[in-house]
Amino acid sequence: MADHYTHGHHESVLRSHEWRTIENSAAYLLAHLRPGMSLLDVGAGPGTITVEFAERLSPGRVRGVDAAADVVAKAAALAQRRGVPNVEFAVDDAYALDAADGAFDVVHAHQVLQHLARPVDALREFGRVAGPDGLVAVREVDYEGVHWYPLLPALADWLDLYLTVHRGVTGEPAAGRRLKAWAREAGFTRVASSASVWLFETPEDRAWWGDAWAARALHSSFAEHAVALGAADTARLERIAEGWREWAASPDGWLVMPHGEVLARL
Repeated sequence: MADHYTHGHHESVLRSHEWRTIENSAAYLLAHLRPGMSLLDVGAGPGTITVEFAERLSPGRVRGVDAAADVVAKAAALAQRRGVPNVEFAVDDAYALDAADGAFDVVHAHQVLQHLARPVDALREFGRVAGPDGLVAVREVDYEGVHWYPLLPALADWLDLYLTVHRGVTGEPAAGRRLKAWAREAGFTRVASSASVWLFETPEDRAWWGDAWAARALHSSFAEHAVALGAADTARLERIAEGWREWAASPDGWLVMPHGEVLARL
C-alpha cells in the first residue's frame, strides 16, 4: 500500500513548512554540523531547512529529496534565489533512496516518519545511506501531547478528528514518543534522545498559526480526507475552523506542540 500525505500541499500547508528553519526545527543537530560535511535531507518540502544546511555546510554537498515533484521544484527555485550552489533537489523514495551505502555524513528527516506506514524500514534505509560512520537525525511531533489555552471545545474536536484522519490515511501522529523505540528496532546501537517544542503565543504567531489551520480545516487534503473517511462533514470542519480563529483572537491564546528527536548511529 502506498503512503499518502495527510496534509497535502495546499498553500496553508506550505506556508507552515516555509516557516521552518534550523533554529526552530533542527537545533538539536547544530552541534554536530561542520563545514564540508555532506547531508541528505529526506522529505525536504519547500527546502527552507535544506538550503540553510547547505549554507552552513559549504562547501559540503547537500541533497534534498521529497516524494512530490511540485514541491521539489519550489525548493530548487528557493536555492537559486538564495544563490546556494552546493545544494540539489530531486524526487526520491524514503524506502529506497537513490544513494550509495555510506554516501552522506548526515541523513536528516523532519516530520517525515509520522506519515509513513513503515517508519522502521525508512530508518533502516537512512542508516544504510549514512553508513557506520554517519549520523541519522530525526525530529517528529507528538500530536497526542499538544496542549492549548483557552480550552476551546472546537480545538478538542480538532485534535480528535486530526488523530482519526492521520491514522486513517497513513502513519502515526504521535510519532515523537516512538522515535527512540523505532531507531532501536531499526538496528541503531547508539541512540541519543532529546525533545523540544514549538510554542505559539504571541499575537503574530497566533494569527499566523490559527489562520493556517482554519484554512487547512476547510481547504487542504486534511479536509478532503476527513470527508472521504466519513469522519467529518462540512459543518464540523467549519466549526473547527472558527475555533482556530477564536483561539487566535484570544489575548490568552497559547499552544505548545512537543517533538521527539533522535541522533542515531549504527
